[in-house]
Amino acid sequence: MSISHAPPSSSKTDISAISASGDSPRTAPDLEPIVPSSTRRTRVPRWLRRTSGPLVLLALWQLLSSTGVLTAGILASPERIAQVGSDMVADGSLGNAMGTSLQRVALGLLFGVVIGTGLALVSGLFRVGEDLIDAPVQMLRTVPFVGLIPLFIIWFGIGEAPKVAIITLGVTFPLYLNVYAGIRGVDAQLIEAGESLGLSRWGLVRHVVLPGALPGAMTGLRYSLGIAWLALVFAEQINADAGIGALMVQARDFLRTDVIVVCLIVYAFLGLLADFVVRSLERLLLQWRPTFTGR
Repeated sequence: MSISHAPPSSSKTDISAISASGDSPRTAPDLEPIVPSSTRRTRVPRWLRRTSGPLVLLALWQLLSSTGVLTAGILASPERIAQVGSDMVADGSLGNAMGTSLQRVALGLLFGVVIGTGLALVSGLFRVGEDLIDAPVQMLRTVPFVGLIPLFIIWFGIGEAPKVAIITLGVTFPLYLNVYAGIRGVDAQLIEAGESLGLSRWGLVRHVVLPGALPGAMTGLRYSLGIAWLALVFAEQINADAGIGALMVQARDFLRTDVIVVCLIVYAFLGLLADFVVRSLERLLLQWRPTFTGR
């Protein structure tokens, strides 16, 4: 029996043929990275997109005022409001009113943060504290704080105390809810990991619970600041002789829509500035937490 030998493989023959002929092997084509359409930068700058809406609204407002659709008795024109605002800054009335209003908001925010955060810590960290505190707080937060103005006037008079008390009450409940939810939202596995590493109760609170609750606290602070300015508007209607609200009351008596709009713009910019401060503080304190920033 004869054994036939298999011929050499075709691949080896091809390679030898290529090498014999002197041809070089083909090179791989250059690959271009694929960039998702959601991450591509648009040609329009972001600051221009963010300001285009207010600018269009302002131009429409000026157009309606110039054509007589909006009369000065209904709503003053942007040009008139800018002139009145400049005059109020020049004579110092707007600066003094802003200082008084900022002082009221600062005091109310300070008292509200201390009370709201303290109650949330006691209620969130201890079951006994939850049983004693959470139910009364949940009942009180459903009562509109504006409806308590008559009681505050009876209790504290018509001075600064009822104004600060209204702001304090408006700040306390949003901060309490968010801090409490942040504490109770901490992952239980993190608590178990901390206990296995030998952390004491105070160590768990300091290194695990409080950092985990910090995002909720920052959110509650932003809500509280918004409500603080809203409460200030109501508070300064209580026989106020100074502050932005007092300027608005005087302008209402004289039908000065331009002064009223100037005061509303000041309220809006102060609230925007306060929110910017809190967001900057949030980015500083929460650098360890990567978040989605939009595309």
